[in-house]
Amino acid sequence: MSEKTSIGDRIVAAGFAAGWKLVPLLPQRPTAAVFRLLADRVWRKRGKSVRRLESNLARVTGMDAGSAELRELSRAGMRSYFRYFHEVFRLPSIPRPEIVRRTHVIGAEHIHDTLATGRGVVLALPHMGNWDAAGAWLVGVGHPFTTVAERLRPESLFRRYVAFREGLGMEVLPLTGGDGHNFGTLAGRVRKGGVVCLPAERDLTKSGIEVRFFGATTKVPAGPPLLAVQTGAALLPATVYFVGDDWGIHIHEEIPVPAEGTRQEKVAAVAQAMTDVFEKGIAEHPEDWHMLQRLWLEDLPK
Repeated sequence: MSEKTSIGDRIVAAGFAAGWKLVPLLPQRPTAAVFRLLADRVWRKRGKSVRRLESNLARVTGMDAGSAELRELSRAGMRSYFRYFHEVFRLPSIPRPEIVRRTHVIGAEHIHDTLATGRGVVLALPHMGNWDAAGAWLVGVGHPFTTVAERLRPESLFRRYVAFREGLGMEVLPLTGGDGHNFGTLAGRVRKGGVVCLPAERDLTKSGIEVRFFGATTKVPAGPPLLAVQTGAALLPATVYFVGDDWGIHIHEEIPVPAEGTRQEKVAAVAQAMTDVFEKGIAEHPEDWHMLQRLWLEDLPK
């Protein structure tokens, strides 16, 4: 890692540390306005991340690249993205009953009814809305869960993010640098009738599963569909979005595992069905889809 990158990482970590310390002490509306202004400033500069967001949104919506309509959508997308970070800093200070009250859920019975039978649940989510608030809601209604977190740089920022999520009631496993047995741990949790929540619409590694997504090929993580196939847990796709000043969650129906075929074929079929649900949810709330990276294989560098 270069010295420049190290300094940049430390600045980011210091900014997050200050955010968690100071933002909850200040009035909500003024700080929310500041984050919107920051989002607009980044949007106007139209840097690499904003251009990638617009490219992704153009594929999702069919809007013309460079159109005024697409530009306005990307502006809403950046405001949604910055709203997520503003709320991350405030979430630890929001009482759990308030989070539950302000979360509007469609399909909560799919979680409650499944767990009541003693069967585990795998919740798979795209990067939408405020997934940490969604997790706080899930804990607040009596279902603590296990998730996996990307190992951020520097290590101090990763530890703070883990502490933040653990403070909300989640069990957090590191994606890398742990004991190397994440899948076994997750499988054990759902086999005991627990809940696992995993991000599931982007995995461009060799282990990712190819799927069709908005008319082109990408890869999604093998973990959620493989857990459903291997353990018999119910795979429930969920889409998360903002509802005014509140939060919305749509828990979709279980993705069935095919009765016939090899394990690889079953996993591929479940992955595609899961992605189809994500496609519908993202199309309904494109401004709350926070995908500022390359996603489709044809967009990757040759």
